[in-house]
Amino acid sequence: MAGFWRNLWRWQRGRQSSGYDKLLLAGTLWPLPCDCYLLRFPTGASVPPHTDRVSLGRHYRLNIILRAPRRGGEFVCARPIHAGRRIKLFRPDEEEHSVTMIEEGTRWVLSIGWVRGARGGETRPAA
Repeated sequence: MAGFWRNLWRWQRGRQSSGYDKLLLAGTLWPLPCDCYLLRFPTGASVPPHTDRVSLGRHYRLNIILRAPRRGGEFVCARPIHAGRRIKLFRPDEEEHSVTMIEEGTRWVLSIGWVRGARGGETRPAA
């Protein structure tokens, strides 16, 4: 829990060392483990294909594209639950996903993740 408070409302480097930044806005461990991040993808950032494993439960993530870059920054996922122009809902624990390189501009995303079927903070989603 100390890590949560240490990271709350502070910009950090994103996962996969791929050039994006994340700002933890909120999160809970109970009754439903979840997190909410603001993601910033500057020019040159990308996310390589990967999955986000959880030890228990089913991981879901809803990404809302607040501002798309001028070029690049496309979300790639073969089998999303929903993929509209600005709304992406998918299972990051089961589906490989990625973001193409931001060629021009900055991509801003509100990312909300949760884990169904996990009990009492045994696992947390991660952006």
